[in-house]
Amino acid sequence: MYSRTPIKNHIQEIQLISQRCITVLIVMIILVVLLISRLGYLQLSKHLLYSTLSQKNSLDLIPIEPTRGLIYDRNGVLLAENIPVFSLDIIPYKVGNLPKALAEIGKIIPLNDTDIVQLQKQLKQHRRFDEIPLKLRLSETEVAKFAENLYRFPGFVVKARLIRHYPFDASLSHVLGYVGRINIDELDDIDATNYSATNYIGKLGIEKYYEDDLHGTVGYEQVENDASGEPVRVLNQIIPKAGKNLYLTLDSKLQFAAEKALEGMRGALVAIQPKTGEVLAIVSQPSYDPNPFVSGISTQDFQALQDSPERPLYNRALRGLYPLASTIKPFIALEGLNSGVTNPNFTLSDPGWYQLKNSEHLFHDWRHRGHGMVNLNKAITSSCDTYFYDLASKLGIQRIDNILTEFGFGELSGIDLDEELPGIIASPAWKKHVKGLPWYPGDTVLSGIGQGYMQATPLQLAVGTSMLANHGQHFMPHLLSKEQQPGKAEIIQKPILINKIELSDNNYWNVIINSLQNVITSPEGTGYYHFGRTLYSVAAKTGTAQVYTKKRNEADEDLEDQAKLPEKLRDHSLIIAFAPVEDPQIAIAVIIENSKLASGVARKVMDYYLLQELKVVPARMIPGSPLKKMLEPIKNSVALNAKKSNAGKLYAPG
Repeated sequence: MYSRTPIKNHIQEIQLISQRCITVLIVMIILVVLLISRLGYLQLSKHLLYSTLSQKNSLDLIPIEPTRGLIYDRNGVLLAENIPVFSLDIIPYKVGNLPKALAEIGKIIPLNDTDIVQLQKQLKQHRRFDEIPLKLRLSETEVAKFAENLYRFPGFVVKARLIRHYPFDASLSHVLGYVGRINIDELDDIDATNYSATNYIGKLGIEKYYEDDLHGTVGYEQVENDASGEPVRVLNQIIPKAGKNLYLTLDSKLQFAAEKALEGMRGALVAIQPKTGEVLAIVSQPSYDPNPFVSGISTQDFQALQDSPERPLYNRALRGLYPLASTIKPFIALEGLNSGVTNPNFTLSDPGWYQLKNSEHLFHDWRHRGHGMVNLNKAITSSCDTYFYDLASKLGIQRIDNILTEFGFGELSGIDLDEELPGIIASPAWKKHVKGLPWYPGDTVLSGIGQGYMQATPLQLAVGTSMLANHGQHFMPHLLSKEQQPGKAEIIQKPILINKIELSDNNYWNVIINSLQNVITSPEGTGYYHFGRTLYSVAAKTGTAQVYTKKRNEADEDLEDQAKLPEKLRDHSLIIAFAPVEDPQIAIAVIIENSKLASGVARKVMDYYLLQELKVVPARMIPGSPLKKMLEPIKNSVALNAKKSNAGKLYAPG
């Protein structure tokens, strides 16, 4: 018989299992040791790092928007304020389905297309956990309705905030500008940290130019959040630094008087204090209300403003380029005297036209039959074109350009606004570069009466006028009078003297100014009937800028021709003036498009400022007669003269 061979070796199996258990145990011990070592490393060596990170998970820095600085006029009248409103804000990361949430909330609080478009823009510019305004200026009813449904809209919250408001609506809009929501392009130019809590930035005017001063410095709150991310308590706070309050040189009462005088017209007016360069008033009509731009103007409303034929968004005072017309004549006359090309006694015969040598072309005077024998005084007083055709031809374009440049034409004035245009001082080089054409002697002749290629803004005309009043002293025009950080002393803006025009004989200033006075006081003066008599001394020069050139025969009257033309083709009227002559307090430039009413507008504004505000002619000068009664004869005189002018009998264009 055979013996059985055992199938299993129990002893070997036991040994194998024991070896495996020991191996597993060793591996487990090693892993436990490694785990304990790692925990010890994290708990001991990295305690500071991870405890800090853990604290950051429960703490958050919330930026606090600084209060925007206020804007006042020179007398402390508030022009731009901050008003409290309720806004509906959204925190994007807390909203699951944004389109659905907007649709639902629109049933409670009406949302228009502008609100949705603005939100889409803001979502691209902000982080998901920032609070983004969806709708501003909620009514109390809307706030109450939202509070009732708050539980349905996680990520939506009603916030109390301050927004910009302009209490005088369309008044001063071209000066103050407005604030609007920050766009993507502006994000590249600003300090993102300082604007982390701000949704608005200055877009135009003073609001833009002094944005850094008005905005202030952002503050912060360190808050502790719960597990859901909601703030529990404030641990620390850095108070934001409010923006500076600005006081402008503008006189709001004068501004309103000027706006009223320009009501219903298209034009501009700039008034400057000659001795300091302080801008007293800037008006561009028609204007627009800046308040809708703050909360977000609708596309339809904005398009209506852009498409309006009246161009209310266009700042005519700083960007309107108009021919200088006859307002150029005192500047050219001054250069003629200073260079010795002419003198007060030189006379020429004006047949009603001027002709260059070797040319058949006739340059016509505005008075077809001419002015007879004309000297410098009469040429300025009656605005004789023929005299200035001749003077310009003798001076040459280079000397004309030089004197106009010295008076600030053709370059930026330096005013503290960004929208200004420099105007055009035409020259042979300019014409060749821009028009691709040579300069002709006839171009110089036309430049002598402010026609042709010469263009200036109303601001430049006002600056040039103030220099005439100052006998050549050129102060930079400015709008900032003083600024004040809340709780600190005021910082006053001092006048900046740019330069002074030196003449070979200072008496030339008086020669020109006396002639400018005659424009108003002499029956031959182009401002005698349209401006009228005054209780104060005035030096002025009127002008008429052609819009449409029409051939006329000698029997036609200019006034009748203008009446036959469509309104938009009628001539512009201009006037520059300063008063009182012996101690100038105001220099003014006015231009009215397609109308001859500039002189009347200037008269109303100067009367208000000099008689009612400064009272340069006190009522007591006429015993027992109040100021109102004293002004009545002058008002009647102006009305009578205007009636005569309308009849075409006494019309004398500038």
